[in-house]
Amino acid sequence: MENHQFSFEKLDVWQNARVLAKNIYISTKSFPSDEKYALTSQLRRAALSVCANIAEGTTRISAKDQAHFTTISFSSMMELLNHLIIAFDLGYVKEEELKNFRIQIQPLSVKLSNLKKSQLSRLGGLKTFLLMIFSYSLYQPLQPLTS
Repeated sequence: MENHQFSFEKLDVWQNARVLAKNIYISTKSFPSDEKYALTSQLRRAALSVCANIAEGTTRISAKDQAHFTTISFSSMMELLNHLIIAFDLGYVKEEELKNFRIQIQPLSVKLSNLKKSQLSRLGGLKTFLLMIFSYSLYQPLQPLTS
């Protein structure tokens, strides 16, 4: 996919999220059939939401709207991680696989956090300062696990 048609396709953060979504789809193929409309569906939808909200955010005019969609993307990624941990607890995902997903999610969380900071910095003034202070406490990138 060398020729980019839309701006979101050029973003590393979207490209990384796309790979993550593909890996989720591959992983969930082996889930039990009784999870098809439950955990499998939830994992896939959360993974797709990460990508989709990055893409949708690029279509917004205001930096505030763009940052809003980046926040939704980050939240979907946390939902995805939660579902992966539960899948591990249920024995659907092996420990090594969960670790590999965390390795994919951690830098993606940093990129989303940086993207949001960049978007909010374009607002300017006191309003930006207050939004950044408020979101800083709620919107932290994942820290690498220490072994």
